[in-house]
Amino acid sequence: MKNIRPVVQLLQRYIERDPLAASKYLEAMDESEAVAAMAFLSPALCAEVIPHMRMNYVAEFFKQSSPEVFEVVVKRLRPEQAATLLRALPQDLCKALIDRLPEEMKKEVQDLLIFPENSAGRIMSTLFIAYHEDMIVKEAIQRIRATVSRYGPATYTYVVDHENHLCGVLNMRDLLLAPPDIPIRDVMDRNVFCIDGFMDREEVAEELSKQHFYAAPVVDAERHLLGVVRSDHLLGHVQEEGTEDILKMVGAGKDERTTSPISFAMGKRLPWLHVNLATAFLAASVVALFQDIIAKVTVLAVFLPIVAGQGGNAGAQSLAVVMRGIVMREIRPADRWRLVMKEARLGLLNGTVIGIVTAAVAWLWQGNPTLGLVIGLAMIVNLVAAGFCGAAIPLGMKALGWDPAQSSVIILTTVTDVVGFFAFLGFATVFMKHLI
Repeated sequence: MKNIRPVVQLLQRYIERDPLAASKYLEAMDESEAVAAMAFLSPALCAEVIPHMRMNYVAEFFKQSSPEVFEVVVKRLRPEQAATLLRALPQDLCKALIDRLPEEMKKEVQDLLIFPENSAGRIMSTLFIAYHEDMIVKEAIQRIRATVSRYGPATYTYVVDHENHLCGVLNMRDLLLAPPDIPIRDVMDRNVFCIDGFMDREEVAEELSKQHFYAAPVVDAERHLLGVVRSDHLLGHVQEEGTEDILKMVGAGKDERTTSPISFAMGKRLPWLHVNLATAFLAASVVALFQDIIAKVTVLAVFLPIVAGQGGNAGAQSLAVVMRGIVMREIRPADRWRLVMKEARLGLLNGTVIGIVTAAVAWLWQGNPTLGLVIGLAMIVNLVAAGFCGAAIPLGMKALGWDPAQSSVIILTTVTDVVGFFAFLGFATVFMKHLI
């Protein structure tokens, strides 16, 4: 990297003044340049800026830095951040760095590492308040006051037994009004809502929304208290997944940001643009099959974009509704085929209405009722196909274990273009003698 020293000097001043802004500056750089710049920073400055960055982004830096730098930086990370960072590293390096974790953090990070991606255990916080059920009310209140500085306001305080099984949750009002010398087991609410550490985070979000809770305790199969998932933290992860799905639906990279370098954005987008180009040639080949009739009835070329455009829009509507249903887990496996047929019937109804309107406009515009009939019929066929495929594509990909968001729009657009062109030009061939 040329002229790195001015960049490093600017970065050092940036970190000293505003570490958060410095992290955005680093993430906007090309990854190799960011790693090179960070290599010139002191471990103390790295420890200031790295906690504000995406851990998977800085993993490349730790692949090249010394373990001593990791020891300094990790003390400033939350356990869940450290776990995310370690998961992004090669397995042998991950094992070596785990041994360098502070003892008080090591077990928490190891517990987080056992959970699969997108599970509640991956995003739970190990900063929570829990007391033994034998503790008396007076002592619990004193402990809560003493720990507020570390844990923040005690929204929920949990109660566990000798083996760390979750027994209940304390209501602050009940705790303050209770006699000071009774055990908290007599005050706690035993009907405590909790979630399994292996539960998918989207299911967790749905459950928290239904229960209207700010946070929920995370437990294992034996109901040992492992951590807490907070709704604000969960919302950030769900929003991130949602934006990733939007990017993948149109063939952009899920890691791309508005501040990403041009080279990074180009590398993510260009492969899918090649795929889109290939599908465009597929649609063009359909038109080429009917080039003789287009040469005789040139007005057909005017209406081709209308048929394809309406099909694409209708399919995108179905796709958006179904993708939302998948994300919100509203679609049961038994309901998939029923949903596909519903979207196809909706496409038939919309296609009939839009087809009649389009046919009328074409007739009045060109003065040929047969042309109106051809485009009207093509519109019906294409909107039925759009509704059917808009639902079937993501559901089919989901059933096969593929990511339903991965470039669904590109696939759908290809289908609606091919079906639309073939239907329109096919009907034009059938009614050829009435069009000339």
